[in-house]
Amino acid sequence: MNFSNLGLGALCAASLLAPLAAQAHFQLAYTPEVNLQKAGDVPVKLIFWHPFENGHVMDMGDPIQFYAVHRGEKIDLKGSLKPITFAGTENEAAAFDATLPVKRSGDYVLVVEPAPYYEESEDIFIQQITKSYVNRNEMPTDWMEPQGLVTEILPLNRPTNIVAGSTFSGRVLSEGKPVPGAEIEIEYMAAEPDMNANTPVAPKASPMPGGAVVAISDENGYFTFGIPKAGFWGFAALGSGPVKEHEGKELSQDAVIWVRAYDVE
Repeated sequence: MNFSNLGLGALCAASLLAPLAAQAHFQLAYTPEVNLQKAGDVPVKLIFWHPFENGHVMDMGDPIQFYAVHRGEKIDLKGSLKPITFAGTENEAAAFDATLPVKRSGDYVLVVEPAPYYEESEDIFIQQITKSYVNRNEMPTDWMEPQGLVTEILPLNRPTNIVAGSTFSGRVLSEGKPVPGAEIEIEYMAAEPDMNANTPVAPKASPMPGGAVVAISDENGYFTFGIPKAGFWGFAALGSGPVKEHEGKELSQDAVIWVRAYDVE
């Protein structure tokens, strides 16, 4: 990647604190191991949650779409969905178990288009169109390609093996075009889901003081953020999608991406 195309603001990774966004909603498409060697069925959980705070869980409706892209081909995963109840520290809510069949080597891009969620406290709907990644045998095939979603974050670093202490760069797109000035909330998955118990494991970090960590995309839609810690990191470009209304109310159609960082051993 040619970083000369990035604006100074993106390179500095605008780590702004947004006091009004103290708790960030994040759609998860989670599996604990994203770098695989063997073929097989990979368990996945779809949860709408506050994983940094290990906080409130929101009810998910039936996803509009749930699929994987492998070597450019779409694999429909909706038939694998099974309703579950996920119990956070504050409440429990409807979520889903699913299965990703991993066969050939390469990238599997998981895509979730959830049903819009009504946030009563703000009187708005939220729809977080989410991508996460699984790879088999270290062969890159799909991660660097846009998936043609109405809004998405295109990763500019391989999302399955970011080095903790380095940076992650992305580009916010809406209908394939860059989104300048997008507000991007950044979330650390401090508490990861227990795949068997449907509860969180003990958190590995505490929430940041001052509210959500936020970056702003530059005039070409690019942003960069320094990854300080190993684990899963989520990025949500708020309201980056083209649809602004649902059932007569405001809709925040967000683009979400999850990446995995590792310490250098």
